[in-house]
Amino acid sequence: MSSKESDRIVVLDFGSQYSHLICRRIRDFAVRAELLSFDTDTTEVLSADTKGVILSGGPSSTYAENAPMPQQGILDSNIPILGICYGHQVIVSRYGGVVKRASREYGHSTLMIHDSDGLFGGLDSSMTAWMSHGDEAETIPDGFRVIGQTSSAAAAAICDDSNRIFGLQFHPEVAHTPKGVDILYNFAVKICGAKQNWTMEAFTSSTIKRLSHTTGRVLCGVSGGVDSSVVAVLLHKAIGDNLRCVFVENGLLRHNEASEVKEMFADLGIPVDVIDASESFLNSLSGIDDPEDKRKIIGEEFVRAFTEYSKKNGPFQWLAQGTLYPDVIESGVSGGPAAVIKSHHNVGGLPKWLGLGIIEPLRDLYKDEVRAVGGILGVPSKFLQRHPFPGPGLAVRIMGRITPNKLRICRQASRIVEEEIISAGLYEDIWQAYAAVGDDLAVGVVGDSRMHGHVVMIRVVKSIDAMTADWARLDHTLLESMSNRITNEIDEVTWVTYAISSKPPATIEPQ
Repeated sequence: MSSKESDRIVVLDFGSQYSHLICRRIRDFAVRAELLSFDTDTTEVLSADTKGVILSGGPSSTYAENAPMPQQGILDSNIPILGICYGHQVIVSRYGGVVKRASREYGHSTLMIHDSDGLFGGLDSSMTAWMSHGDEAETIPDGFRVIGQTSSAAAAAICDDSNRIFGLQFHPEVAHTPKGVDILYNFAVKICGAKQNWTMEAFTSSTIKRLSHTTGRVLCGVSGGVDSSVVAVLLHKAIGDNLRCVFVENGLLRHNEASEVKEMFADLGIPVDVIDASESFLNSLSGIDDPEDKRKIIGEEFVRAFTEYSKKNGPFQWLAQGTLYPDVIESGVSGGPAAVIKSHHNVGGLPKWLGLGIIEPLRDLYKDEVRAVGGILGVPSKFLQRHPFPGPGLAVRIMGRITPNKLRICRQASRIVEEEIISAGLYEDIWQAYAAVGDDLAVGVVGDSRMHGHVVMIRVVKSIDAMTADWARLDHTLLESMSNRITNEIDEVTWVTYAISSKPPATIEPQ
């Protein structure tokens, strides 16, 4: 089912790090949710398929100058509205209440529920709620009533029954609010009446049908990862011989990547042409140490390679990419006020001189949804269960300038980490496992001699959709085995460290 054929809940983004989680939770109910900027035009927000609007949290204060606000037409509509944290305060202030500065509250709190129907239908009289705010409602607007409170927030949950408007001071979307998903379900399904027809089966069928109407030939860059593989199979089923798949050897890939990709696509019955552009990529990156510059240079090099291929083997009218929803959000393309986390090579790095149209059939999906689509299409599990590999490749796992030595260390160390994870039977339980290297040197003892060698950082995380991630609590024996192999098998490495920062505040990749 295409996005236009299903009901949706619009989430207006006011800059919260949890905005995407609201969408993700609602999609778990088979209801489509889309993240739009807080200032999106009323007409676009209130399209015919919109059944409800959620105002996200955010770092601002409603009483501050130039505080982000939704267009008034959205608040004046008859559509159900739910405000979360800052969104709750937007509702209070814009409907005539007063928001004041309060003692910052961060962490678990007990919510006492006064109303067992509607938003809190099916819940007990009290529940654990996660607070993260420094403002609160001093007075609530006329027509509203308090339906939940905590020891420090007298209006932790409010509603206007006649207009179906709700405000929550806490965050129902996070795991720290155990019953929060029930609240979001009550809003999206019971109050808004959104149909639960956002299924990957329907998405797959409608996407193939839509792609089958593509006029002209399509060039699809494949990497062997989940995203590009699923895109290639979708397009192959839709347009057959009008698809040409190309694998670019950029010199920044995993061990034996090119040969494995050719073998895997041969099993799928999809021809793949291999372009060796490693010299061009590495020359363009020579002397570059800024990670954003690296990403954009790599993006341009990819498109340059595709464009040159197109001139020789074309004409092609389209370039297909495995862009996902998290790529769009992290690149700041969703339009919200949050800062750009990083430019993805297939989003922020595309140059203006690109001579091909873009096809991104997975742009609205999260990674686990893409894997579900791949399963429906019959893509082998060895594709679907592969760990994500960044589009810019090892370039984002090499801090500072890319040198042949650091590139070799990074590739070899990452292979060792992956082999050890597989040997331990943990591969499918892990989201990503790799090694990174920078310019830091540490003293080591090799034989009877002291030497300054590189420090290698191991990063192993667990995640569902890459928007949040937690570091994997690996057995110390496994970590010891990784460290011993890296220092024994790679001469220039003396120290091995293990990264234990979750996302947020960290990102999964170091750059």
